[in-house]
Amino acid sequence: MADVQLHIGFDDTDSPRMGCTTYIGAILVERLEALGCKFTDYPNLIRLNPNVPWKTRGNGAVCLRVSCEDSSVDKVKDSVLETVKMNSDLEYARTDPAVVFLEGDVSEDLTQFAKRVLGDIVTVNEAKAVANRVHADVHLIKGERGLVGALAAVGEILHDDFTYEIIAYRFSENRGTQRKVRRESILEMDRETTPFTFNNYDPKKRRILITPRGPDPILYGIRGETPEILLRAKSILVVEEDIERWVIYRCNHGTDAHLRRVDRPVDVRPHQPTIMTATVLSIPKVILGGHVVFSIGDESGTVDCAAYEPTGEFREVVRRLIPGDVVRVFGGVREASSKNPVTINLEKIEILQLTQKVGYLNPLCTACGKRTKSSGRSQGFRCPRCSATFPLSSRIATVQSRDLEKRLYIPPPRAHRHLTKPYSRYGREKNVDPKSPVVVWHS
Repeated sequence: MADVQLHIGFDDTDSPRMGCTTYIGAILVERLEALGCKFTDYPNLIRLNPNVPWKTRGNGAVCLRVSCEDSSVDKVKDSVLETVKMNSDLEYARTDPAVVFLEGDVSEDLTQFAKRVLGDIVTVNEAKAVANRVHADVHLIKGERGLVGALAAVGEILHDDFTYEIIAYRFSENRGTQRKVRRESILEMDRETTPFTFNNYDPKKRRILITPRGPDPILYGIRGETPEILLRAKSILVVEEDIERWVIYRCNHGTDAHLRRVDRPVDVRPHQPTIMTATVLSIPKVILGGHVVFSIGDESGTVDCAAYEPTGEFREVVRRLIPGDVVRVFGGVREASSKNPVTINLEKIEILQLTQKVGYLNPLCTACGKRTKSSGRSQGFRCPRCSATFPLSSRIATVQSRDLEKRLYIPPPRAHRHLTKPYSRYGREKNVDPKSPVVVWHS
């Protein structure tokens, strides 16, 4: 019997009230192995464009890459479709699961499509056209929207940078209750495995980040550089409820894979994750809710940037910018509303050039040496002791300290998106093909 390389992508199975696409992936790992399939890669968890308006939580799709006998392909497909149908929230109006099967190698056409889905809005019709060109076997279980993510998960083969995540799942009777992972063990795990794991804990707010708070089946998820470090992290945790199953995914978490360079403010488009270099044009201002907003631009136009309240101390960096500073901004683009223009929601900012900040002192009285006071807007100065007057031009210019460095600034971990690259990952980017699964990577 000849072996067949089969790629299985699926997306849009969950809803805000229940479910998780990665949980279906974990179930399928067990079922496909029982059918004789051999995994040629860890299951792939692909986070897609985080700015898509209709996403559910993290906008993640899954691809399983296996080798199986030609005679078992139909059984494999039937098992996958049955599992996706049984575990999707089909009664939720906006849940539209889709499954894509592709035999053989992943083409350049499909990988380029996946890159587009990570950083843009792609239509269902575009996905259908690509699926036809690459001869993918498409199954739309309810609506059509899930096709885009399912096909992109197959096409994103993670040959650039990648990381791993170990995800443990709860038994159904525990879902919706507080997750029972001992806090002290999480802090110990973070100390023992950082910087090879990341975003486990936010020290500023003392917030645990590996345990979600919703009704989904995930108990915890730990992200890191290798499967081995994740197994080490798992061994440190003290979990006080039974774990139904766990699995290690290879993923694009913490890679900035969604960001795309834009040359000019006039080219910024809504819902596109953007990197752009420009000059600060306005003094940052704090608006209702504690958000900080300023504008950047060049000869082509301007665009607003915003650091939102959840970014915490990152906003203080943004508040210290002044017109003339040159910055590189990173973030998703929010479409214009009746009250606000198109805005880049900052995920990080790099200060490239700091302009000189000049302040002014009232002059000293030349007759008695006393510091003068303003006589009113644009009216010069008057000595409070001897009443001597001085013109506005007599004020004294002073260069003020900026209290900023020319470097990259990133918000605290609690404000990171799944794809945001943290400080710890700079210099650890991968550019080699991964090995096939060789450790115990699921149970």
